[in-house]
Amino acid sequence: MEKTEQEEVAYDEAHLLKMLRDVNAEAFREEFLSLHSYDKAQFYEKVGPDIRKQLYAVLSPKEMADLYEGLEVDDDEYEAFLREMDTAYGAEMLSHMYTDDAVDVLNELDDAHRESYLEMMDEDVADEINELLGYAEDTAGSIMTTEYVAIPEASTVATAMTILRKEAPNAETIYYVFVVDEAHRLTGVVSLRDLIIADPKARIHDIMNERVVMVHVKDDQEEVAQIMKDYNFLATPVIDDAGVLLGIITVDDIIDVIDEEASEDYSKLAGISDMDKFDINPFQAATKRLPWLVILLFLGMLTANLMGQFEATLEKVALLAIFIPLIAGTSGNSGTQALAVAIRGIATGDLEDESKLKLLVRELFTGMIMGVVCGLLIIGIVYFWKGELLLGMLVGAAICCSIIVATLAGSFIPLLMHRLKIDPAVASGPFITTLNDITSILIYLGLATVFLSQIG
Repeated sequence: MEKTEQEEVAYDEAHLLKMLRDVNAEAFREEFLSLHSYDKAQFYEKVGPDIRKQLYAVLSPKEMADLYEGLEVDDDEYEAFLREMDTAYGAEMLSHMYTDDAVDVLNELDDAHRESYLEMMDEDVADEINELLGYAEDTAGSIMTTEYVAIPEASTVATAMTILRKEAPNAETIYYVFVVDEAHRLTGVVSLRDLIIADPKARIHDIMNERVVMVHVKDDQEEVAQIMKDYNFLATPVIDDAGVLLGIITVDDIIDVIDEEASEDYSKLAGISDMDKFDINPFQAATKRLPWLVILLFLGMLTANLMGQFEATLEKVALLAIFIPLIAGTSGNSGTQALAVAIRGIATGDLEDESKLKLLVRELFTGMIMGVVCGLLIIGIVYFWKGELLLGMLVGAAICCSIIVATLAGSFIPLLMHRLKIDPAVASGPFITTLNDITSILIYLGLATVFLSQIG
């Protein structure tokens, strides 16, 4: 990714490297630690292993943990970075990280490597991390953090502020303070602003908001992301079946989820099982892409076999063949447009049950309008190009029908898959295009066969 001018001048990389080479540790620490966490992470990612080893020597594990909070690298790179460190140093660094971030890093390690770090950590920290590691991937539990501030509902505002001052240094966010009963069940929420302006003698129970939007520990992370987007939350609480507050999910983790889900959906749109990384070898890249290509190859054979059934029709009027790519391409494009609208509606949650039928009806009429316009255009083009009015009418009718069918299919198939609890993104891209190829050719050559039989 290209850096903007502002990013490029955020720190002097050459100056930092010179201080490290000159073993001027104190000067380096003073300048490096004054940088924004993003800039520190960028410097760490950019330099080679030798420089990073010097960083481990001059930065404490806690300072390195702060750097790791801003690190944005491919998952497999975490393991490579950790292997550069002394194991004890790495374990202490992970202990200082927020639990959700430590879990993200440890999830990328093999079992033996992960256990070696956990055994060196403080027992309480290791227990918290182990608990989060036990939650299923892509659930609320797997991305929540246990560093939050919770106060008893019977407390006064003054007591709550004392608790807040004590817990704030270790909390990931303090903008929301969650209220719990004696059994640690979530009963309300108080904003930092409410605490500041409230009477110190007031009871938390009297000023808290009891209408708390919360998520269950087993909820899918994509659903959590949608909730936080809808409500513009900076954090949302996570509870279990008994309503006990287990942790919170912060907006920075949700941004990562949205990015991850978008990348995953884009992979599926392209017919790839997972988005390629630039550093994988050709064999690995081919392994990821081949499954869909093989499936589409067999679907393509179906298209070829279908055309073979109309061999007699094509022999009678060879000119019909030159319009097959035009009709297939146009129907594929219209189907992909409808597909994008449907998938976006599903992904954003805008498509409620009552509006799905409305979408299908709208897309049907949209397809009819586009089909008629494109059909009339192609009639005129074929007539002026080839001087064949009847052929133009045949091609125009085929394009019109194909666009209508493709537009309707592009909307209906993802809705059906969503209903069947299948990711609608798998219905997109190459799959829907190939399906539209088959239907458009069937419509075109079917109409041609009927037309020729009538005039023959």
